[in-house]
Amino acid sequence: MDEPAELRRLRAQRIARAVATATGQGGVVSLAQLRALGVTRSQVRAQVAASRWQRVHSQVVAVHTGPLSGHGCLWAAVLEGGPQAYLDGVSALIAEGLNGFTWDVIRVSVPMAARARSGPGLRVVRTRRYAPGVVIRSGVPRARPDVAAVHAALWAVSDKQAVLLLTMPVQQGLTTAERTGKSLLRVRRHRRRTLLHAAVLDLLDGVRSVSEAEFATECRRRGLPKPTRQVVRRRRDGRYYLDVYWDEWGVVVEIDGIQHSWATNVVGDALRHNDITLDSDVVLHAPLLGLRVAADEFFAQIARALRERGCPLTGTCDDPVAGTTAS
Repeated sequence: MDEPAELRRLRAQRIARAVATATGQGGVVSLAQLRALGVTRSQVRAQVAASRWQRVHSQVVAVHTGPLSGHGCLWAAVLEGGPQAYLDGVSALIAEGLNGFTWDVIRVSVPMAARARSGPGLRVVRTRRYAPGVVIRSGVPRARPDVAAVHAALWAVSDKQAVLLLTMPVQQGLTTAERTGKSLLRVRRHRRRTLLHAAVLDLLDGVRSVSEAEFATECRRRGLPKPTRQVVRRRRDGRYYLDVYWDEWGVVVEIDGIQHSWATNVVGDALRHNDITLDSDVVLHAPLLGLRVAADEFFAQIARALRERGCPLTGTCDDPVAGTTAS
């Protein structure tokens, strides 16, 4: 018995909508999307049997029988991972436009409770670092470049590759060293943490210290008084780091280089230490990376220390402290 013309028309419309959806996804579509469009499993099987479509993963089909494009492979990986999946690490960087680096396995991140499984050429990562708030939804869902670069470095097969993957996105303009540094601060424990902090410092031009002029500019911009003394200390490795004093109010800021900080602390540790110090002594520590990527937070602590010790915070670096001689 011939199928009614109306049913054939409806089926053709659903198939056309499926093809249109796949066109915006590199030629692939998930079974869940097909169900939402009214395409049944039997219709999917019929399309595959007729060599019009092909299976890609267990939950994804391509609406053609040719090889998938790189864009299609990325979309297929995310669709296989489920509605909460997104590209992460190197895969997210490649989707963002990273050049000069290839990877055999596409990596997607999903929540710990997700049921998606890895497959050939696909690694589904159930991670406690899953963070939907960092996902770019335009195009294929993917982690922001700064987050993806940090994860790529953590997952790299060697320290050399880790530094490369942290550096290339900055060099190619996909993100900035500042954003990468801020994302790296969220990593609390990892054997490469010290190495990666050093790499970010280099990207931030961290081989030199915060200069007197730079520090003075930041004070002026924030309405802080000019320090009584600024002492630039030269380390044996040739790098310079700055100790800053406001003698009238007994506030000292020590700007520590990498050899002081990253072996035992991170920027977050220094901020918490300063919060405690503000209730007793008044020697604040500011890691060099901290002043590069979290300057507002550290200068807020400096302002608090000065204010709590009687400084009116009405002057700027152009106004020497009364009764003292500025250097």
